Amino acid sequence: MSGPNGDPNISINETTDEEDEFNEEEYAAINSMLDQINSCLDDLEERNDALNGKLHELLESNRQARQEFREQLNAPPPPEQPPPPEEDSVASGKDQEK
Repeated sequence: MSGPNGDPNISINETTDEEDEFNEEEYAAINSMLDQINSCLDDLEERNDALNGKLHELLESNRQARQEFREQLNAPPPPEQPPPPEEDSVASGKDQEK
């Protein structure tokens, strides 16, 4: 019977000596690596949460800006006011009064 990787001389039920010979140092090294990976994943999760929060704030700000823009477009135009008199004509009018 062939093994799990297609090895012809190893059966699935057999164990090898290599699998049973993990010592405490190897377990400690693996545990340390897993701790580092876990720490990196926690950092990535925190960054993802922060970015997600900023994205929601940006989306809400964008919604408000679009709503204000729509309200400005739908609002009736303000009544037109005559332009203010120019200062030259005001000054020349004062000269004429004297």
